[in-house]
Amino acid sequence: MKKKILAIQGSSLKKINIRTDTSFFLGLEAQKRNYDIYYYEPNDLSFIDGKVIARCSKVKFQNNFKKPVKILKKVILNLIKTKLILIRNEPPFNQHYINTTFILELISKKTKIINDPKALREVPEKLYSLRLTKFMPSTLISEDLMEIKKFFDKNKKVIIKPIESYGGNDVKLLNKFNKKKVTKYIKKYHHLMFQKFIPEISKGDKRIFIIDGKVKGAISRLPKRGSILSNMSKGASAKKIKITNQELRISKIVASELKKKNIYFAGIDFIKGKLIGDINVTSPTGLKTYYDLTGINLAEYFFDNI
Repeated sequence: MKKKILAIQGSSLKKINIRTDTSFFLGLEAQKRNYDIYYYEPNDLSFIDGKVIARCSKVKFQNNFKKPVKILKKVILNLIKTKLILIRNEPPFNQHYINTTFILELISKKTKIINDPKALREVPEKLYSLRLTKFMPSTLISEDLMEIKKFFDKNKKVIIKPIESYGGNDVKLLNKFNKKKVTKYIKKYHHLMFQKFIPEISKGDKRIFIIDGKVKGAISRLPKRGSILSNMSKGASAKKIKITNQELRISKIVASELKKKNIYFAGIDFIKGKLIGDINVTSPTGLKTYYDLTGINLAEYFFDNI
């Protein structure tokens, strides 16, 4: 049987953790399905005389903690020849990230790309959630100090999130308005997301997986002691969880909207039944953890429905 070509645009291979990495988990499933895998980082992507190419490593993913990735050879790959491209590099969703979507969009009518490059620009994670605020805690996006102070006066404890960031990086809880700290954040990030703090985060959040417009499962992520961050990369632990009827209803609404936008794979997060404003579409995670907890391999569903 002729091999199919899968290209993965990802972050550094050195960052792969086979215990939790969704890109690695998808790659293992792809290998079972007769794909050759070519891996590259965003800075390896080029456009030249009508061609979209990438300086890739042909790799083999291995369930081996000491050597999870075997590099077979280095090649320059014309990406139009691939059967499938997965965009899996981590944010920030900045101009560098956006530039790659414009380049890849040139071949998106001939090569399947997940998530679709144009769709990634139209669903910019935290900013897209502004369409869903009726399901969210009280939320402000601003860099206006007067508006920010009014928001603190009303909500007291407030979470600050950089719009372009990911993985809980630089997410802070402030118990009152601190002009110096807020101004420092504004200088670094410009517009910020502010949300009313939900203390039930101490009992964990819920990450819900959406694939091809369907709600496919969930895990709960419990912050480590003394933390408000439920990200696995920040030391949170995971457990099995059921989705409530309210969460399922909201998730189905979001899933339908994302499918209309041509988003194939996403992760959304809840705390105490409230959608917390991160519509994860750039590199959703958690499939390996879900498999470890439930025995259900959503990577199989992922490839079955492409």
